[in-house]
Amino acid sequence: MAKAQGKSSDHEPVIENRQARHDYHIEETLECGISLRGTEVKSVRRGLASLAEGYVRATAEPAALELHGVHIAEYPPAGAAHQHAPTRTRVLLAHKREIRKLAGQTSTKGTTIVPLRMYFKEGRVKVLIGVATGKTKVDKREDIKSREARREIDRAMSRRG
Repeated sequence: MAKAQGKSSDHEPVIENRQARHDYHIEETLECGISLRGTEVKSVRRGLASLAEGYVRATAEPAALELHGVHIAEYPPAGAAHQHAPTRTRVLLAHKREIRKLAGQTSTKGTTIVPLRMYFKEGRVKVLIGVATGKTKVDKREDIKSREARREIDRAMSRRG
């Protein structure tokens, strides 16, 4: 029997953590599932989530990934009895070998795991996390200079044609 077609994901939001790309060098990424309650899923579907303050903690024994500091707003139509805590710790879902690998990578000083994107894939919420090292002010300035140079080149090329 053929697989039923799901809803189109054109209207579902993608929550991005643009600040993470500015503050960190992203070395490696991993797509994880996330364990959410019903009201949290509905809030994410409305785009009422913020990854800006979030970080991920990985432990090797027992193998676990936990998402801290991510704000998912309450869903007002659910009523007070069924609400969730907006900044509660949430469990990320990944294979044990991936979790252990991440825990080993973050044991070095200056390395952390940050959430980069939250999106829907086949009706389920996914979180893209990245192993990151912090940028210095010099690195940030160089990124800004190269971005501005690219813009100037693009402007000159558009005027020329």
